[in-house]
Amino acid sequence: MSARPLHHSALRAWPADPRDRLPLALWEAQVLAERVGGTASGDFQVSGVEIDSRDVRSGDLFFALKGETTDGHRFLDKAFANGAAAAVVDRPIEWPHILVEDTNAALENLAAASRDRCSAVRIGVTGSVGKTGVKEAIFNALDRSSRGQAHRSVRSYNNHVGVPLSLARMPARSCFGVFEMGMNHAGEIEALAAQVRPAVAVITAIAPAHIENLGSEEAIANAKAEIFGGLEQGGTAIVPADSPHFRRLCDHAVKAGARIMSFGRADHADVRLLDAIPSANGGALVTADLAGTRLCFTVAEPGEHWIFNALAVMAAVKAAGGDLGSAGLALAEMGGLKGRGARHRIAATGGNAVLIDESYNANPASMRATLRQLGQTPATRRIAVLGAMKELGDFTDRFHAQLAEPLADAQIDYAILVGEEMHPLARDLGKGASEALAGGLGFAQCDGPAEAIAALEEFGITAGDTILVKGSNSVGLGRLVSHFTARN
Repeated sequence: MSARPLHHSALRAWPADPRDRLPLALWEAQVLAERVGGTASGDFQVSGVEIDSRDVRSGDLFFALKGETTDGHRFLDKAFANGAAAAVVDRPIEWPHILVEDTNAALENLAAASRDRCSAVRIGVTGSVGKTGVKEAIFNALDRSSRGQAHRSVRSYNNHVGVPLSLARMPARSCFGVFEMGMNHAGEIEALAAQVRPAVAVITAIAPAHIENLGSEEAIANAKAEIFGGLEQGGTAIVPADSPHFRRLCDHAVKAGARIMSFGRADHADVRLLDAIPSANGGALVTADLAGTRLCFTVAEPGEHWIFNALAVMAAVKAAGGDLGSAGLALAEMGGLKGRGARHRIAATGGNAVLIDESYNANPASMRATLRQLGQTPATRRIAVLGAMKELGDFTDRFHAQLAEPLADAQIDYAILVGEEMHPLARDLGKGASEALAGGLGFAQCDGPAEAIAALEEFGITAGDTILVKGSNSVGLGRLVSHFTARN
């Protein structure tokens, strides 16, 4: 039997969407000029926005930003050689451009214009740990359910330049926008949230990251809660129910007029963990309750912290009007991000070993969580390459020394400690500071990544080893990861 022909009337019945009438180009010259308060050199269109000449691709708009130590105008040749369609500059140039008085202010103006022209539901994500992974998971869930109409900040573009850049890149046709917000000092998230104006604001967790600048966890909680001040009227605040700072966060949300959704194990959590069964690949099968509805989904990422990250994702997707089924599929399919849990199979004597790349960031809470996960990972030997945790101020010695206990609990066979801040931990390990360490834990102390590479080479990697590499990004342990993964 032949298939019935598709009538023209059926084609005409395809549902109309107002977004279909929006331009396909990201920005056009005259619109750009109006939005940033400048003058266009001619007529052109751009398909992307970039601030680093090395990352420019064909069709991009390059912003020649000025910083304390550099000036983007020096890299215009490189940007156009890489395919830039135009640039935003503060002086006339030979290439297509928008001439403005201040390129930095122009980027912020374009971010505001992008936000205001687009009807996308915006979600802001912050927290001491887990914000990049949670941002990616929310994006994957919403992008799946909207069939590619979601947008998010890439990498860790979460500061005073990265956030407006991410906004400026948001297509007018987007249905959702997910933006990460970071900070080092009080007041920074307030400014970023005012730019994004999210409908949903997520705080993943409160931990002693950046405590050097803020002085206490309470001050950190206050700084993270600044995100609620930028919420749209009637917006939703997503908060961790198990945090000792739960009430403080809720008080900030109430003051901002937000609706509160909480996640966690606590009885009062709106997205409440009922059960989590570990799976063979290190993830978990999670059962949770959401306002009387039972959710059952798989989390591919290993570690207890990812179970709670997943609850935050479900809360955010629900608050944003997304599809919870798509969120479950996204969580089941997520792989580790570069520098944040990516797993590599590397060459080793007698076969292969596993290297876990957590080299981008580290604080006391994330160190404990990843060491705990390493201890639960089947391995012939467990090796921990730990870089210094930065921005801990007067707490530096104490927090580093306290890693002795989680190292012992994880039954680490060998540790490589990198950076001056690791000296207190090395001292305690050398003394066999507790009964758990009385047998002695083999370790090496190194000043930098080159020495750490040599120390790991000397120790030797054999088949069945699992190696955790974790430290603050400035320590440079990404070099060690690249060295051993490149050997494959």
